[in-house]
Amino acid sequence: MNHNKRKVHASVKDEQLIAKRRAEMIRGAVQLFKQKGFHRTTTREIARASGFSIGTLYEYIRTKEDILYLVCDSIYDQVKDRLQRMDLEAGTLDSLKLGVSYYFKVVDEMQDEVLVMYQEAKSLSKDALPYVLQKEMEMVGMFEKLIRRCAENKELAMDEQTIHMLAHNIFVQGQMWGFRRWSLRKSFTIDDYIDLQTKLLFSGINGFQSEN
Repeated sequence: MNHNKRKVHASVKDEQLIAKRRAEMIRGAVQLFKQKGFHRTTTREIARASGFSIGTLYEYIRTKEDILYLVCDSIYDQVKDRLQRMDLEAGTLDSLKLGVSYYFKVVDEMQDEVLVMYQEAKSLSKDALPYVLQKEMEMVGMFEKLIRRCAENKELAMDEQTIHMLAHNIFVQGQMWGFRRWSLRKSFTIDDYIDLQTKLLFSGINGFQSEN
């Protein structure tokens, strides 16, 4: 997998300040993109919502499209950070369950960013869209690694095709909370959702548990 970030130009050199300003920019832009859509939102409105001038905005990005890259990176980085806190080499079903829980909670915490990323991906250029799709595949790849380690540790008996499918299932079930939360939260808390979806996922996994 290619974990390199797409380069987003900044004229400022202070990395901590860049991270701070871009986080403010993401928060402001995401709310505007939800309300008005990508094309109807101006960079001046994003600057205002972020709490600084249009001149300051252009010290950290060059285009509106850059902000969609940053939103995508932010989601990916949060998932990666949570999973890196785990013992990925454990290769146990418990570690896989914990990874699922961490991922679902990131989606819950970043549901606005997740929605914007998918709703506005069509606004990206033909050169830029593959970057978003690459980030999706990198998140799927994180779960492939967790599942594969379980197989290597004889916790599961799965071939590569099944590992790939299960990783995609986990990814999509997490996204479903973001897309369908408006309806699901009438019946489930995020903890309820994680518990039930984990049971459903693992009821299927049980058929692939190794006898060794």
